[in-house]
Amino acid sequence: MVVGVWVLGDQLWAGQSALLRCADRKAQTPVIAIASSEFARSRPYHRQKLILVWSAMRHFMTELEQAGWPVTYEIADNFEMSLRQWGKANQVTELLIMTPNDRPFASQIQALDLPFKLTFVPNNHFLWTEAEFKAWATGRKTLLMETFYREGRRRFQVLMAGKTPVGGQWNYDKANRKPPKGDLNPPDPLWFEPDAVTKTVIEHVRSQNFSSYGDLEPFRWAVTRQQALQVLENFIEQRLATFGPYQDAMVTGQDTLWHALLSPYLNLGLIQPMEVIQAVEQAHYERALPLNSVEGLIRQILGWREYMHGLYGYVADDVIEYSNRNWFNHTRPLPEFFWTGETEMNCLHQTLSQVQRTGYAHHIQRLMILSNFALITGLSPQAVESWFHAAFIDAYDWVMQTNVLGMGLFADGGLLASKPYAASANYINRMSNYCKSCRYNAKARIGEDACPFNFFYWDFLDRHRDKLQSQGRMSFILKNLDKMAAEDLAQIHQQATDWHKSYTDE
Repeated sequence: MVVGVWVLGDQLWAGQSALLRCADRKAQTPVIAIASSEFARSRPYHRQKLILVWSAMRHFMTELEQAGWPVTYEIADNFEMSLRQWGKANQVTELLIMTPNDRPFASQIQALDLPFKLTFVPNNHFLWTEAEFKAWATGRKTLLMETFYREGRRRFQVLMAGKTPVGGQWNYDKANRKPPKGDLNPPDPLWFEPDAVTKTVIEHVRSQNFSSYGDLEPFRWAVTRQQALQVLENFIEQRLATFGPYQDAMVTGQDTLWHALLSPYLNLGLIQPMEVIQAVEQAHYERALPLNSVEGLIRQILGWREYMHGLYGYVADDVIEYSNRNWFNHTRPLPEFFWTGETEMNCLHQTLSQVQRTGYAHHIQRLMILSNFALITGLSPQAVESWFHAAFIDAYDWVMQTNVLGMGLFADGGLLASKPYAASANYINRMSNYCKSCRYNAKARIGEDACPFNFFYWDFLDRHRDKLQSQGRMSFILKNLDKMAAEDLAQIHQQATDWHKSYTDE
């Protein structure tokens, strides 16, 4: 009886459950990781995403080998053939795999025709298990993130003084919405020059000519746990204090501002959520770092990250498959400029060009520029989610289903968000300096120079007024439609129609 372990590309943690189960007999447990070209071609992944995952896999397997595990790292056309050959060579009778986070990939694995037993080990990559989240969610009329977040704070005793939150407040959002006025000079993020392993992976991705997206180089992401921990330390030392106030700001030429850049490493397993939370909390106590910044970062991990993953598992049992939801019945195709960045709307150009270069944009760029634009223009939720999944370096099915379909596009009809995150150019003009260099007028909603965010915003509200009336938080906004002149509203509809004709060849 030989039990082997298959390590997936987003399970690069020595403490992951499948490895833990065999830790007392690691010298007799063969371990395999596979870089599958077939999987890489399943969607047009960002080239830097492929480099990050495959380089991190190689480095992790080297670490396992140094720790005494017999390891195999293979570059293969597909998973099945590679597993068959490896299993035969190692006389494997049972293969352990930590349950994948992504449901479609788990189904693909189950469908593999393998000559040995395949056993899924419960995933321990998150603070809440699926069963625990389900127990919390069952019976609730609403599944508000704020309620879940507070429960997480109590449960794990994070930023708590007994039964009350440290500082007397649960969140400090009001202190974390400063617009980028004046000269902002954030410190440079910690990047890394590719080592020999990463350079080999870069050349492999280049030579394979995958139908991929984005710039291949410069590649500067961390690819080992040690490097990821250095990024965490650098963030706490140089960036955390100012992270909170400007976490929603957007500035031309500043790709990262004071953001932590930890999501790719958390999602790969190179660092764990609780060690980030504890390090940030400790920094507050020992260095008196501002509570609004500390709580803001903890909210993103203990709140949003756990909440999104929990919801992803919770909606899996829905009669209507969550991934196919489309509450507004939006069907328009994705404009080509999502792939090229070539658009006169400067906010979209800046954000899309940044994603093309790095595979990264922060949460407000994703929500209030990319998703907001897709929502108010009526783009297909499935097409938008598919683009997000391909384009971002930290993207996985569990990340994008709830974040894009639920939070960004309101395609689930309000299961996740209390209202659609639709906004005109006014929000972008307030929270960025993008509008200053744009050929469109951020304050005009009709006319040649009118910002598309403006006429599409009002067009969206009018098109879906009946549905939006059911969303309590929208009633005040919808009353503004009644104050609009009929000829102005007609011109808004016409400009929206003309825009679609010119950008989507309709």
